[in-house]
Amino acid sequence: MDGYKKKLSYAAVAGVALYYGFSKYKENSKVELVMSSNDDDKDKGLVRALIEQCPSLVDPQKAYLVPTPFLCSGILQTVYCSSLALKRDAYSNIKYEREMRKMSDGGTVSIDWYPGTSDTESAKPIAIIIPGLGGSSYEYHIRSLAKHLAENSRSKMRIAAINHRGSGRTPLTSSKLYNAYDTSDLEEIIEYIAETYPKARMVCVGFSLGANIMTRYMGKQEDNNPLAAAIAISCPYDTDLCGRALSVPGFFNDRLFQPNLMTAIKRVVLRNREMIQKSNPDFDIDAILKARRLCDFDNLVTAPVYGHEDCWSYYKAASSVESVDKIRRPFLAINATDDPVTTFKGVPVDKFRSNPNTALAIVNHGGHLGFFTGVSPRAWFQEPVTEFLDTVLSNNASE
Repeated sequence: MDGYKKKLSYAAVAGVALYYGFSKYKENSKVELVMSSNDDDKDKGLVRALIEQCPSLVDPQKAYLVPTPFLCSGILQTVYCSSLALKRDAYSNIKYEREMRKMSDGGTVSIDWYPGTSDTESAKPIAIIIPGLGGSSYEYHIRSLAKHLAENSRSKMRIAAINHRGSGRTPLTSSKLYNAYDTSDLEEIIEYIAETYPKARMVCVGFSLGANIMTRYMGKQEDNNPLAAAIAISCPYDTDLCGRALSVPGFFNDRLFQPNLMTAIKRVVLRNREMIQKSNPDFDIDAILKARRLCDFDNLVTAPVYGHEDCWSYYKAASSVESVDKIRRPFLAINATDDPVTTFKGVPVDKFRSNPNTALAIVNHGGHLGFFTGVSPRAWFQEPVTEFLDTVLSNNASE
């Protein structure tokens, strides 16, 4: 009997310890929301909309990202996200309708529409989605978000997923590649969509490098912005700082991130080798294909094409930090403090605190583009993205 009581005591102690540990862990998994605290700003719409209609960001009972148990670090979240790239399941199995768009300089960008491009007179909102470096509309996190917005948002949004030049099997038709700061392709695509679907409001979601391009666009447009709202996920902001962090030798950079990224980039180079060589005979294709790090590739290709001395000059020019101050449309940023790719040190937290048109959702677990929660992993960011866009679009519709 004494032994039984002792076992019960041990079990009770273990239970209390587990409960206490989980409580602390859950507390550390709270969403921290950074936005303007100036009382005069509360009537400007964004703060009020977030507080009233985005429970996944502000409700004390729901504003958590408790990570999937086996994805408890930023590196694990990031690697798992990368491993899912081509996965197809009930949440991501969609079929796009592709449209090729020739840019003013002769380059080509493709738009993958879901569910399709019919009915140009429709007032159904359009969500433009921009992938990151080396990514495309076919990545799991983009397909699953596209399906979620199209099927679960209040307005059943139409999706326009962008493929950068040379990406997602989009042919490279000019010497100009895409980069982290040039917003010209995005400007042309948004103008085209606005003209083709004049009754449809437009919103935008950018991932990683795509988020950086979008943030620069939002700052550049200021009050003349055709977008109703935008969301930046895992945006690097300070691209110089992020570039230098990714160049530091280490297991993640040398064995995981850089090899995977360079494989994707080299695939584009091989597929478009003739055009690249024809457009610029000075390019050393063999040296490009031997590049082991992103900074090496940018030194050989991106920097010279855009007139920069080296990759560091290019990274400095690409920063979107100063753009945050100029944003005049509802803008939500989502970043993880354990992101191993876009270091959190580069996120301009104070600028989000001072601009009443912006909000920054900070989570401690999420890695780069991961944000997986639940025993069966699902992307947490889908809920705040949908809530935020629904809120903005419904407010606009009622004005």
